[in-house]
Amino acid sequence: MVDNRKQQIIDFIKLKGQCSSKEIFDGIGEAFSYSTLKRILTDLKTDDYLLTQGQGKGTKYLLSPVYELIYPIEIEGYYKKEIDDRQIIEHFNSEVITEVLNNYNSLTDKELDRLALLQKEYEKNISELSNSEYKKELDRLAIDLSWKSSQIEGNTYTLLETERLLKEKETASGKTKEEAVMLLNHKDALDFIIEHDDYLNPLTVSKIEDIHSILTKELAVERNLRKRRVGISGTNYKPLDNEFQIHEALRNTCDVINKKESIFEKALLVFVKK
Repeated sequence: MVDNRKQQIIDFIKLKGQCSSKEIFDGIGEAFSYSTLKRILTDLKTDDYLLTQGQGKGTKYLLSPVYELIYPIEIEGYYKKEIDDRQIIEHFNSEVITEVLNNYNSLTDKELDRLALLQKEYEKNISELSNSEYKKELDRLAIDLSWKSSQIEGNTYTLLETERLLKEKETASGKTKEEAVMLLNHKDALDFIIEHDDYLNPLTVSKIEDIHSILTKELAVERNLRKRRVGISGTNYKPLDNEFQIHEALRNTCDVINKKESIFEKALLVFVKK
């Protein structure tokens, strides 16, 4: 978490470039004491927001590459601008995978500790469930995930209609066959992953393609990696349009995810890099 004091230091370094703690203090020191500044700098370095160069009095602080991934954006202000006025990286940046995510953690130690506590609480809760109760919870999760994931793709089934379809195979009136197939495919993919809980470890491009084949069964969707150019409405960003570059980026992403020890970080990277 970056509070106002930390953000003030980050903004100063971003403006001035690498600088010493004394230079930072002289620039914004009225806000807090020098000892407090040193403590905050240590915290920012521990959380990978800052890097240091040199030693002792010659130590200089500069922004870490990680900061480019996590700096805050004023969302409402961003979307109020015309598309051509929005500041974006217009092309895929492979160094985010190979240089940043490969060498730095995307979650801080404090965040990992918090997630570990939540995991223990979850394990305690499910240990108190009977087998039938646990299965009901998984069924509910499958319904919610299938519905929400399909909504992203434009599916118009409601949550209740999705539940009836997945539980009773009852299609909804006024909906297309493709919408029902999409939802059923999502459920099949989730069932496959749960039944084969070690299948995606390690994660590979071919295994991702296998899951994609389940998701696109009986749908007019190209299998495996795309071979044509696509655009994204509402942005000037241009995704990779070369099949071989896409394969390389996906393989590098799999390598980074497999390298991470925390299951929470693996899940986060899968989500943001999919």
